Amino acid sequence: MSAMDYLTVDSASTSLVQSKDEETDNDDLEVDNSKSVLLKIATLYAEQLMSDLILEVAGVSYPAHRLILCASSEVFQIMLMNREWSEWRESRIVLQETPSAVAVFPHFLKYFYTGQIKISYTSVLPVLSLADKYNVKDLVNLCLEYMSQHIAQAARRGRLISWMQYTMACGHNEVAKACVRFVKWNVEWVVEGELGELEDDSLLLLMDQSDLVLHNEMALYQLVVRWLNKQKERLQSTDVPEQDVKLHFDSLIVTVFSHVRFPMMCPNQLAKLLLCPLTQEHKEFFMERMAIAMSYQSGQYERIAEIQQSEAGRMLFTPRLYTEDIWGSVLAVDNFHSLPCYHTRTFIFSTRPTIADVTDKLTEWTVDLYPKGVWFKKSMLIMWAGNYDVPEVVLRTVRISITCQNVPERASHDPDVRVKIGILVWGVQNGVEHVASVVERVHRFSAQNRVLNIDGALDFDELNSPLYRPAAPTNTPKAGGQRCPKCSDNCEVSQKTHLLGPAADQLRIQVVIVPLTDFCDVSDTRG
Repeated sequence: MSAMDYLTVDSASTSLVQSKDEETDNDDLEVDNSKSVLLKIATLYAEQLMSDLILEVAGVSYPAHRLILCASSEVFQIMLMNREWSEWRESRIVLQETPSAVAVFPHFLKYFYTGQIKISYTSVLPVLSLADKYNVKDLVNLCLEYMSQHIAQAARRGRLISWMQYTMACGHNEVAKACVRFVKWNVEWVVEGELGELEDDSLLLLMDQSDLVLHNEMALYQLVVRWLNKQKERLQSTDVPEQDVKLHFDSLIVTVFSHVRFPMMCPNQLAKLLLCPLTQEHKEFFMERMAIAMSYQSGQYERIAEIQQSEAGRMLFTPRLYTEDIWGSVLAVDNFHSLPCYHTRTFIFSTRPTIADVTDKLTEWTVDLYPKGVWFKKSMLIMWAGNYDVPEVVLRTVRISITCQNVPERASHDPDVRVKIGILVWGVQNGVEHVASVVERVHRFSAQNRVLNIDGALDFDELNSPLYRPAAPTNTPKAGGQRCPKCSDNCEVSQKTHLLGPAADQLRIQVVIVPLTDFCDVSDTRG
């Protein structure tokens, strides 16, 4: 495809806009001919009129205009107007671009003249890289806006890790944080498709997160093993000597597995690790990690306190958000829109009181979910000093009320039940169901404090507003699909929702409750 194939521009029309002074003087009209002026500028590019510069990219020549380039890009302005740069006097400038940037460069250049560009989940990153390189701020903002609205779609199509790593490296902090949140709350299916793209630093960043959502710690161990195999294949495909590959790989194993929290594995899981080939190959390192885990689970706290003083050992004894059935339950509410106001749904489940699986005693929980608000009816409080009327109260909130059913009695010497609670809220964006948000609480249940109420895990007004279904736009490519005005993807224009299923009428949350000890690196921030 030649450069001329990208030069087509659309025609524009002229419109008249009446000024604010029309009431006093009907002859005073403001002429809005901006579209026609833009068309003239675009025509300069389309027909290669009066070009005074050639940009050469990967052997392809693109006629351009210094004035337009300098007006659109601060980098081109410095390059073409500063006499200290050799390019200011050149009529042909060769630009070195990555292969992915080369593919989108004609669209990038055309944007300077028309202000229009088509971006998709595949092209947005190379377009953004060019906009960053040449400091085209308005295009940077457009790309970042697109990315923030299509994170779930990027995850489904195996692009999110690349988005995350690029935005982190370039300081696009808001989008980077959104990508990191999505990855760590959906890590098992998101990372699997991009294991080969995941860099060392990014993996360690994720492994340091205590709100990482996983089936269990063993799932993270297995994910790391697969990642290491990918890294080994990549190293072996290079010209690096075999001995250097082995040294690097051995160092990588120690670095990465030091972030796996082996004390959060139950004894049965630790026993299975002894049979793994990787454990056999690096027996000394893994046996030390397993010994630390067994010391923690058997109550050898002096040893644990010593380990916790080191930077590497500080987080080893802090549980993540484990979705295994032994640590919680999924709460699903169907036919949401037909539920009456102040509806209550009750769920009962049990969890283990410790990480070790050596006890038959379970902690029993009751969770009351109030997705339609909370109504306290008018009542009377009877006390020795008299009776008092308690007025009716209505709370416009989604409440999750968690009750510990077997806390120690007042006279008991058993310790209180101290846990970390995670509320995983499912949502859907662009047709992709995922964990959309997470709320964490650290709480101590006792005879005097048996109930924890969590409000605000979901936005009440957003959840309970009638479904908004915008009319299909005129540029809809086919029935059932809508085209974003700023991209070339067929996707849903409406905002993401927390209601799932074909009819968008299922609410799904997951309650995770993991036990804590005094060696866990958390604080009782609430309750």
